[in-house]
Amino acid sequence: MRLVWQLLAVAAIAFIGQQGVAAVGGNPWLTLILGVLTAVAGVAGYRWVVRRTEHRPVAELAGPGAGFALGRGVLIGLALFGSVIANIAFLGDYEIRGWGTAAGAAGLLGFMAAAAVTEELLFRGILFRIVEERTGTWIALVLTGVLFGLSHLFNPHASLWGAIAIAIEAGGLLTAAYAATRKLWLPIGLHFGWNFAAAGIFGTEVSGNGTPQGLLDAATSGPAVVTGGDFGPEGSLYSVLFCVLATCAFLWLAHRRGRLVPRRRAARAADVTTLSR
Repeated sequence: MRLVWQLLAVAAIAFIGQQGVAAVGGNPWLTLILGVLTAVAGVAGYRWVVRRTEHRPVAELAGPGAGFALGRGVLIGLALFGSVIANIAFLGDYEIRGWGTAAGAAGLLGFMAAAAVTEELLFRGILFRIVEERTGTWIALVLTGVLFGLSHLFNPHASLWGAIAIAIEAGGLLTAAYAATRKLWLPIGLHFGWNFAAAGIFGTEVSGNGTPQGLLDAATSGPAVVTGGDFGPEGSLYSVLFCVLATCAFLWLAHRRGRLVPRRRAARAADVTTLSR
């Protein structure tokens, strides 16, 4: 039941935030305010419902070091997406046509903050964490990664390949970042940095959402395998490649720190073997 209550609490906050953003009719400054409020409410709601249903300190959202972890995640997300755009531009398939607007970027900052926080709380904080307790890290990573990819099929310009790419790159990377740190701050920052770089800075589509213009007025053209097509650069093979490499790095770090959880059955068998010696 804790899974249901936790999902309902965070999903309700995310839904109310989305409705609020829709109600302001695209006003970027109100979107910024509502987005930040949704992110703050999401963290507060998660802490409250986890304490009520699990009766423990919410260590995955511990305050000490949160700012540093968030900032580090944002920088990693910006660098990863910047690498994708640099490679697309090198092939001549990304063109900057001029400046966008600061107001548009501000609205995207709020929108992406709300999306990053609520999605990480739902998929890594609740689903992955609870599934991992029963199946171990690897199975939980695959299951929740696939679910994360499938959730993007509801976007206006979604495609099956786009959903598969999201499952591999984001589902794997963000989960690995959580496994390596056992905190939600790094994946939240990484998620935000990637999304804001895509829309707020480089002016490209994000997950087929029909994203508004950010700081740059830019366009991509060329083969979909390079640019991601209507889904945006997240559907590019460059995104898959760079995110898979980063995922491997985080999983290696998680292994080195002893933070990968084995399958429950395998762990029990190991414990029995140890006790019988």
